[in-house]
Amino acid sequence: MSLAALIIGLFPLSVVLFTALSFIHFVKEPLLINFLLIPVFLYLYPLLSFRLHNLIFPLNEGYYDLALKKYTPWWGSFKIQQIYYHLPFIESLLQTVPGLYSLWLRLWGSSIGKNIVWTPSVEISDRSLMEIGDNVVFGHQSQFICHVISPKEDKMVLFIKKIKIGNNSFIGAASRFGPGVEVESNTLIGLLTIGMPRQVFKTGRHIAPQPPQEKKV
Repeated sequence: MSLAALIIGLFPLSVVLFTALSFIHFVKEPLLINFLLIPVFLYLYPLLSFRLHNLIFPLNEGYYDLALKKYTPWWGSFKIQQIYYHLPFIESLLQTVPGLYSLWLRLWGSSIGKNIVWTPSVEISDRSLMEIGDNVVFGHQSQFICHVISPKEDKMVLFIKKIKIGNNSFIGAASRFGPGVEVESNTLIGLLTIGMPRQVFKTGRHIAPQPPQEKKV
């Protein structure tokens, strides 16, 4: 692992430390400006750090060999966003205000349309790599991961690609989408659907078949 990777690996700890110090400072001096430091370090600090990191190390789609002793932009992106994986309630708070979570993702670099319905347990692992049209509904505990890592011979191959969801689509609860999944407009994705890397869901209804029920004796 490169020196840059080791340094950026400390980023989640810095978020925790700065937020904790801000809270302690507010308790000692309960002023509004001191209170505002808490959301600054929880939201603004990672966001601005990512934007700066992305200017220097652009997070591009494609394949990367993680076995090489070379800094990978995705690693920095992952570490900057890691606090939201461990403490998902931080982002859930944004979803309580209509339109705020969509704005949040746009600030990270995603393309988000109008009239999006987010449930509190939606998980997006790569906040800059989503392309979503208008009037899309996301079901409870649906998950979207724009990267995948798989071993291949003596390599650890990282694949990165945007997830794209068209207008007027519905994503069923507990669905899981991998990198490169595309959902065409006017599409209904059923409960517990798995979208494999690069899979395309054509316009229409995609309902997973239900397992046969056992007959009662």
